[in-house]
Amino acid sequence: MAVITNIEDLKRIYRRRVPKMFYDYCESGSWTEQTFRANTSDFTDLHLRQRVAVDMTNRTTATQMVGQDVAMPVALAPIGLTGMQSADGEIKAARAAEKFGVPFTLSTMSICSIEDVAEHTTKPFWFQLYVMRDLDYLARLIQRAKDAGCSALVLTLDLQMLGQRHKDLKNGLSVPPKPTPATLADLATKWRWNLGMMGTKRRTLRNIVGHVEGVNALSSIMHWTADQFDPALDWAAIERIKEQWDGPLILKGVMEPEDAVMAANVGADAIVVSNHGGRQLDGALSSIRALDPILQAVGDRVEVHLDSGIRSGQDVLKALAMGAKGTMIGRAYTYGLGAMGEAGVTRALEIIHKELDVNMAFCGHRDINNVGREILRIPADFSGNWQES
Repeated sequence: MAVITNIEDLKRIYRRRVPKMFYDYCESGSWTEQTFRANTSDFTDLHLRQRVAVDMTNRTTATQMVGQDVAMPVALAPIGLTGMQSADGEIKAARAAEKFGVPFTLSTMSICSIEDVAEHTTKPFWFQLYVMRDLDYLARLIQRAKDAGCSALVLTLDLQMLGQRHKDLKNGLSVPPKPTPATLADLATKWRWNLGMMGTKRRTLRNIVGHVEGVNALSSIMHWTADQFDPALDWAAIERIKEQWDGPLILKGVMEPEDAVMAANVGADAIVVSNHGGRQLDGALSSIRALDPILQAVGDRVEVHLDSGIRSGQDVLKALAMGAKGTMIGRAYTYGLGAMGEAGVTRALEIIHKELDVNMAFCGHRDINNVGREILRIPADFSGNWQES
């Protein structure tokens, strides 16, 4: 096997080994994919300032996210259907994150259940919640996360309805895959993936199946989930969920200063500046451009993290220099998972950590907690601020 030195190397292997519908599920955005592309490309507009003759010894990337000690300010983002990228994928990713010392976030739409992941890990993980119309199911889901010892609830705000994702529609995305001629032809070339799936009992949405009456077959799962995202979600509902959870609350999907202020007002411990990886509102700003106005609006009232577009440790460094206190990676670790399972997630984390550490040193810092805007050259028009006409 070729030497893997960056996230793109993992992505190339991932594309060969994972069925097309699940590769496309990960590596695509909504509508024209404008925002999906901008999430990564806009990082290149931020340039780093190299410093020399600076002591680079005794460096550290250790810090805290939502009061939790972390080896670097990076959490694994909630990714739906992770267990379709690699058999028992959520368990593998959670194990890799635990060993590395960073948070793992389990999605509501995971293949492995809350209980599955808790059984195979030794430290608390974060749980991501979608707000569903079925309030009884929602309450039980929150309680299950409590019972499993989850240390933070990540409430996603930007999926009250699905953005149109053309590739998913064309591929007939389903869990497990429907046995169409095109799908069967593709699966015939993915022997590693097939062997893994044959060796596990976890092939459906286990946070749902067995927890909702009448939901068991493929058709009923997909129909139920499509109908359950709650378009009536509002700030009052978020306050009720906060009371039910009674623990650290992270609100994910904030892209505008007004919403960031509201998040602080309802008592969020952290917000995640995120456009859902460009999979919801196409034409929205990239997350890195949206970050600065949000920071200006909330100040120190709430911890601000950044998600969407991070593919390297240098991207992490730039987000922190702009003012984020932490970051989330999704696609970057998914590439590793699909390429090499748990070892691939570990490799992705190692790559990002090394890039973060080395670039921090080149910019004249030894402690990630001291990094600020002085390491950046920021274009005058970079911020997502606007002027009224």
